[in-house]
Amino acid sequence: MNNQYLFNFKTDISGIPIPEKLNNPFVVAISEIAKIAVQEFQEFMSLEVLNWDYDFKTRPGKMFGVLVVQKQDNSYAYLGTSSGVLSRKKTCERFTPPVFDESTDDYFINRDMTEITKIGTQIKNAKSQAEAKAFKELRSQKSKAVQKKLFEHYVFLNIHGKVQNVLQIFENSDHGNPPASTGECAAPKLLQYAFKNSLKPIALAEFWWGNSLKGTERNHKVFYPSCKNKCKPILAFMLNEQSLYRSL
Repeated sequence: MNNQYLFNFKTDISGIPIPEKLNNPFVVAISEIAKIAVQEFQEFMSLEVLNWDYDFKTRPGKMFGVLVVQKQDNSYAYLGTSSGVLSRKKTCERFTPPVFDESTDDYFINRDMTEITKIGTQIKNAKSQAEAKAFKELRSQKSKAVQKKLFEHYVFLNIHGKVQNVLQIFENSDHGNPPASTGECAAPKLLQYAFKNSLKPIALAEFWWGNSLKGTERNHKVFYPSCKNKCKPILAFMLNEQSLYRSL
Protein backbone atom coordinates (compact mmCIF):
# COMPACT_ATOMS: atom_id res chain seq x y z
CA MET A 1 0.00 0.00 0.00
CA ASN A 2 1.26 3.45 -0.91
CA ASN A 3 0.91 5.51 2.26
CA GLN A 4 1.21 8.78 0.32
CA TYR A 5 -2.52 8.57 -0.40
CA LEU A 6 -3.50 8.30 3.26
CA PHE A 7 -4.14 11.48 5.22
CA ASN A 8 -3.74 11.21 8.98
CA PHE A 9 -6.14 13.27 11.04
CA LYS A 10 -4.71 16.46 12.48
CA THR A 11 -7.79 16.88 14.64
CA ASP A 12 -8.17 14.88 17.83
CA ILE A 13 -10.94 12.42 16.93
CA SER A 14 -10.74 10.31 20.09
CA GLY A 15 -14.13 11.58 21.24
CA ILE A 16 -15.83 11.50 17.84
CA PRO A 17 -18.47 8.77 17.32
CA ILE A 18 -17.52 6.28 14.62
CA PRO A 19 -20.34 5.19 12.27
CA GLU A 20 -21.16 1.49 12.47
CA LYS A 21 -22.00 1.30 8.75
CA LEU A 22 -20.90 3.20 5.70
CA ASN A 23 -23.45 5.87 4.77
CA ASN A 24 -25.63 5.57 1.68
CA PRO A 25 -23.74 7.56 -1.01
CA PHE A 26 -27.00 8.71 -2.61
CA VAL A 27 -28.31 10.42 0.51
CA VAL A 28 -26.59 13.52 1.89
CA ALA A 29 -26.15 12.54 5.53
CA ILE A 30 -22.60 13.47 6.49
CA SER A 31 -21.26 12.12 9.78
CA GLU A 32 -19.19 14.25 12.13
CA ILE A 33 -15.96 12.39 11.39
CA ALA A 34 -16.54 12.81 7.64
CA LYS A 35 -17.06 16.56 8.11
CA ILE A 36 -13.76 16.79 9.98
CA ALA A 37 -11.97 14.85 7.23
CA VAL A 38 -13.48 17.09 4.54
CA GLN A 39 -12.51 20.25 6.38
CA GLU A 40 -8.91 19.06 6.67
CA PHE A 41 -8.86 17.92 3.04
CA GLN A 42 -10.22 21.28 1.87
CA GLU A 43 -7.49 23.05 3.83
CA PHE A 44 -4.97 20.85 2.01
CA MET A 45 -6.62 21.69 -1.32
CA SER A 46 -6.47 25.43 -0.61
CA LEU A 47 -2.70 25.18 -0.18
CA GLU A 48 -2.13 22.89 -3.15
CA VAL A 49 -4.50 24.31 -5.75
CA LEU A 50 -1.89 26.65 -7.26
CA ASN A 51 0.28 23.63 -8.08
CA TRP A 52 -2.42 22.04 -10.26
CA ASP A 53 -2.81 22.74 -13.95
CA TYR A 54 -6.42 23.82 -13.44
CA ASP A 55 -7.62 27.39 -12.91
CA PHE A 56 -10.68 27.20 -10.67
CA LYS A 57 -11.24 30.95 -11.05
CA THR A 58 -11.96 30.78 -14.79
CA ARG A 59 -13.01 27.15 -15.33
CA PRO A 60 -15.98 25.15 -14.01
CA GLY A 61 -15.62 23.56 -10.62
CA LYS A 62 -15.38 19.84 -9.90
CA MET A 63 -16.68 17.24 -7.51
CA PHE A 64 -14.27 15.92 -4.90
CA GLY A 65 -14.62 13.08 -2.46
CA VAL A 66 -13.27 12.01 0.91
CA LEU A 67 -13.45 8.52 2.43
CA VAL A 68 -12.70 7.94 6.10
CA VAL A 69 -11.11 4.51 6.55
CA GLN A 70 -10.02 2.23 9.36
CA LYS A 71 -6.53 0.83 8.94
CA GLN A 72 -5.44 -2.66 9.90
CA ASP A 73 -4.02 -1.33 13.19
CA ASN A 74 -7.56 -0.03 13.96
CA SER A 75 -6.52 3.62 13.65
CA TYR A 76 -8.37 6.02 11.34
CA ALA A 77 -7.28 8.05 8.35
CA TYR A 78 -8.90 9.34 5.17
CA LEU A 79 -8.47 9.30 1.40
CA GLY A 80 -9.29 12.16 -0.94
CA THR A 81 -9.52 12.69 -4.68
CA SER A 82 -11.31 14.49 -7.52
CA SER A 83 -13.84 13.24 -10.02
CA GLY A 84 -12.16 12.82 -13.39
CA VAL A 85 -8.72 14.35 -13.82
CA LEU A 86 -7.60 17.91 -13.25
CA SER A 87 -4.99 17.80 -15.99
CA ARG A 88 -3.21 15.32 -18.24
CA LYS A 89 0.03 17.15 -17.48
CA LYS A 90 -0.09 17.34 -13.69
CA THR A 91 -1.66 15.29 -10.94
CA CYS A 92 -1.76 15.72 -7.20
CA GLU A 93 0.44 12.99 -5.74
CA ARG A 94 -1.72 12.78 -2.62
CA PHE A 95 -4.97 12.13 -4.49
CA THR A 96 -6.29 8.57 -4.67
CA PRO A 97 -5.41 7.45 -8.23
CA PRO A 98 -7.84 6.47 -11.02
CA VAL A 99 -9.12 2.92 -11.35
CA PHE A 100 -7.86 2.70 -14.92
CA ASP A 101 -4.10 2.76 -15.44
CA GLU A 102 -3.27 4.70 -18.62
CA SER A 103 -0.13 2.60 -19.12
CA THR A 104 -2.31 -0.48 -19.77
CA ASP A 105 -1.46 -2.32 -22.99
CA ASP A 106 1.44 0.03 -23.69
CA TYR A 107 -0.75 3.14 -23.39
CA PHE A 108 -3.38 1.95 -25.86
CA ILE A 109 -5.71 4.79 -24.90
CA ASN A 110 -3.17 7.43 -25.95
CA ARG A 111 -2.50 5.70 -29.28
CA ASP A 112 -6.18 5.30 -30.07
CA MET A 113 -7.08 8.86 -29.11
CA THR A 114 -4.25 10.17 -31.30
CA GLU A 115 -5.66 8.17 -34.20
CA ILE A 116 -9.14 9.61 -33.61
CA THR A 117 -7.68 13.12 -33.59
CA LYS A 118 -5.99 12.44 -36.93
CA ILE A 119 -9.33 11.33 -38.40
CA GLY A 120 -10.80 14.62 -37.19
CA THR A 121 -8.15 16.44 -39.20
CA GLN A 122 -9.01 14.34 -42.24
CA ILE A 123 -12.66 15.39 -41.87
CA LYS A 124 -11.67 19.07 -41.90
CA ASN A 125 -9.49 18.56 -44.97
CA ALA A 126 -11.98 16.40 -46.87
CA LYS A 127 -12.39 17.35 -50.54
CA SER A 128 -16.08 16.45 -50.74
CA GLN A 129 -19.10 15.89 -48.49
CA ALA A 130 -19.01 12.18 -49.35
CA GLU A 131 -15.39 11.93 -48.26
CA ALA A 132 -16.14 13.84 -45.04
CA LYS A 133 -19.11 11.55 -44.33
CA ALA A 134 -16.91 8.47 -44.73
CA PHE A 135 -14.32 9.87 -42.34
CA LYS A 136 -17.04 10.78 -39.83
CA GLU A 137 -18.38 7.22 -39.92
CA LEU A 138 -14.85 5.90 -39.43
CA ARG A 139 -14.34 8.20 -36.46
CA SER A 140 -17.64 7.13 -34.93
CA GLN A 141 -16.79 3.44 -35.24
CA LYS A 142 -13.32 4.00 -33.84
CA SER A 143 -14.64 6.04 -30.91
CA LYS A 144 -17.16 3.35 -29.99
CA ALA A 145 -14.48 0.66 -30.16
CA VAL A 146 -12.13 2.67 -27.94
CA GLN A 147 -14.89 3.37 -25.43
CA LYS A 148 -15.78 -0.33 -25.25
CA LYS A 149 -12.16 -1.33 -24.74
CA LEU A 150 -11.76 1.34 -22.06
CA PHE A 151 -14.82 0.10 -20.16
CA GLU A 152 -13.46 -3.44 -20.34
CA HIS A 153 -10.34 -2.22 -18.55
CA TYR A 154 -12.24 -0.35 -15.84
CA VAL A 155 -12.30 -3.30 -13.43
CA PHE A 156 -13.86 -2.79 -10.02
CA LEU A 157 -13.40 -4.78 -6.83
CA ASN A 158 -16.30 -5.14 -4.43
CA ILE A 159 -16.49 -5.53 -0.68
CA HIS A 160 -16.45 -9.34 -0.97
CA GLY A 161 -13.48 -9.51 -3.32
CA LYS A 162 -15.46 -10.06 -6.52
CA VAL A 163 -14.43 -8.21 -9.69
CA GLN A 164 -16.41 -6.90 -12.67
CA ASN A 165 -15.68 -4.36 -15.35
CA VAL A 166 -17.99 -1.45 -16.19
CA LEU A 167 -19.73 -3.32 -19.02
CA GLN A 168 -20.46 -6.31 -16.81
CA ILE A 169 -21.75 -4.11 -14.00
CA PHE A 170 -24.17 -2.21 -16.25
CA GLU A 171 -25.37 -5.43 -17.88
CA ASN A 172 -26.59 -6.52 -14.46
CA SER A 173 -28.44 -3.26 -13.81
CA ASP A 174 -31.43 -1.55 -15.40
CA HIS A 175 -29.41 1.51 -16.45
CA GLY A 176 -28.66 0.47 -20.03
CA ASN A 177 -25.30 1.32 -21.55
CA PRO A 178 -22.77 3.17 -19.38
CA PRO A 179 -22.35 6.89 -20.18
CA ALA A 180 -18.99 8.27 -21.27
CA SER A 181 -16.49 8.77 -18.41
CA THR A 182 -18.25 6.19 -16.24
CA GLY A 183 -15.85 4.98 -13.57
CA GLU A 184 -14.00 8.27 -13.15
CA CYS A 185 -16.06 9.72 -10.29
CA ALA A 186 -14.59 10.18 -6.82
CA ALA A 187 -16.58 7.62 -4.81
CA PRO A 188 -15.69 4.53 -6.91
CA LYS A 189 -12.02 5.52 -6.95
CA LEU A 190 -11.92 5.91 -3.18
CA LEU A 191 -13.69 2.61 -2.48
CA GLN A 192 -11.55 0.76 -5.02
CA TYR A 193 -8.36 1.84 -3.30
CA ALA A 194 -9.77 0.99 0.13
CA PHE A 195 -10.83 -2.53 -0.89
CA LYS A 196 -7.55 -3.25 -2.67
CA ASN A 197 -5.53 -2.20 0.37
CA SER A 198 -7.56 -3.77 3.19
CA LEU A 199 -8.88 -0.45 4.44
CA LYS A 200 -12.37 -0.53 5.97
CA PRO A 201 -14.66 2.23 4.61
CA ILE A 202 -16.18 4.21 7.48
CA ALA A 203 -17.71 7.39 6.04
CA LEU A 204 -17.99 8.89 2.55
CA ALA A 205 -18.59 12.52 1.59
CA GLU A 206 -18.55 14.29 -1.78
CA PHE A 207 -18.53 18.05 -2.29
CA TRP A 208 -18.28 20.66 -5.02
CA TRP A 209 -15.23 22.89 -5.32
CA GLY A 210 -15.21 26.01 -7.50
CA ASN A 211 -17.63 27.67 -9.91
CA SER A 212 -21.05 26.22 -10.68
CA LEU A 213 -21.71 24.47 -13.97
CA LYS A 214 -24.14 26.18 -16.32
CA GLY A 215 -27.68 24.96 -15.75
CA THR A 216 -26.85 23.16 -12.51
CA GLU A 217 -26.98 24.04 -8.87
CA ARG A 218 -23.48 23.37 -7.65
CA ASN A 219 -22.12 25.55 -4.88
CA HIS A 220 -18.60 25.80 -3.55
CA LYS A 221 -17.90 23.42 -0.61
CA VAL A 222 -21.49 22.15 -0.51
CA PHE A 223 -22.07 18.39 -0.06
CA TYR A 224 -23.85 16.44 -2.81
CA PRO A 225 -24.84 12.79 -3.32
CA SER A 226 -23.09 10.51 -5.79
CA CYS A 227 -24.42 10.73 -9.34
CA LYS A 228 -26.97 8.09 -10.29
CA ASN A 229 -26.43 7.69 -14.04
CA LYS A 230 -22.74 6.75 -13.73
CA CYS A 231 -22.12 5.74 -10.12
CA LYS A 232 -25.28 3.99 -8.97
CA PRO A 233 -24.67 0.59 -10.66
CA ILE A 234 -20.96 0.68 -9.80
CA LEU A 235 -21.47 1.52 -6.13
CA ALA A 236 -24.29 -1.01 -5.84
CA PHE A 237 -21.87 -3.68 -7.05
CA MET A 238 -18.95 -2.48 -4.95
CA LEU A 239 -20.98 -2.28 -1.75
CA ASN A 240 -23.08 -5.36 -2.52
CA GLU A 241 -26.21 -3.31 -1.92
CA GLN A 242 -28.94 -4.48 -4.29
CA SER A 243 -31.26 -1.76 -2.98
CA LEU A 244 -29.01 0.87 -4.54
CA TYR A 245 -30.08 -0.33 -7.98
CA ARG A 246 -33.59 0.93 -7.32
CA SER A 247 -34.53 4.58 -7.59
CA LEU A 248 -34.20 6.52 -4.37
